[in-house]
Amino acid sequence: MSTEVLIGLALAIIVGLALLSASIHVLTEYERGVIFRLGRIQRLKGPGLIFIIPIVDKLTRVNLRTHTYDIPPQDVITKDNVTVHVNAVAYFNVVDAIRSVLSIDDHRFGTQQVAQTTLRSILGQTTLDDLLTKRDEINQRLQQIIDEVTNPWGVKVTIVEVKDVNLPESMRRAMARQAEAERDRRAKVIHALGEKEAAANLGEAAVVLEAHPAAMQLRTLGTLLELGSEHNSTIVFPVPMELLRLFDKRPEESDAT
Repeated sequence: MSTEVLIGLALAIIVGLALLSASIHVLTEYERGVIFRLGRIQRLKGPGLIFIIPIVDKLTRVNLRTHTYDIPPQDVITKDNVTVHVNAVAYFNVVDAIRSVLSIDDHRFGTQQVAQTTLRSILGQTTLDDLLTKRDEINQRLQQIIDEVTNPWGVKVTIVEVKDVNLPESMRRAMARQAEAERDRRAKVIHALGEKEAAANLGEAAVVLEAHPAAMQLRTLGTLLELGSEHNSTIVFPVPMELLRLFDKRPEESDAT
């Protein structure tokens, strides 16, 4: 066999192996293959072993796993004109591989850009108090709006979470003073309510003691026992008013008796 034949046979084997390698592809469980045959979309392929026609077919792999995107920190002016530094995280995945290829050039980059602009827009319509206290509602609203935009691309946004909200130092001091004033107000209100309840209870007790003099005497004896147990140097004994009235009688009244 001549040298030219051997070279031709070797070239044919190499070309055959190259064509075979280009026609055989293995897609993992989380991948799908979008195939264009002469520019026309074909049926979705994968996972597993698939075959395509080299040169005629073009294969695009689509990852169906959930992607995590850290939204870069944004300087946002809230509705009440407070500048805050906010960052967030978004989770999304492809639910329709064909639409993710046909509808947008790069679905990941597009989703990331929508997440950034929507974060600035929504937080700009929110007051600082709502941003700090209604985080769950804001996260849900962000997720719904971003998902509505990416849905035509075959992308599902599952979670959007605002992570950190950094306030200016002056605003932090003002909020600390406000929180302290609020705590003082609550303490005073609770103390006033306690005084009111104590006064009401004392009034009820006075009515009961006035109606039952014996109960008053028992209460007096109980107080004397408490004073005696405390080892006080001075003890003040209460004197009933009836006893004082005996000394307050005039001489003529005693003669008359």
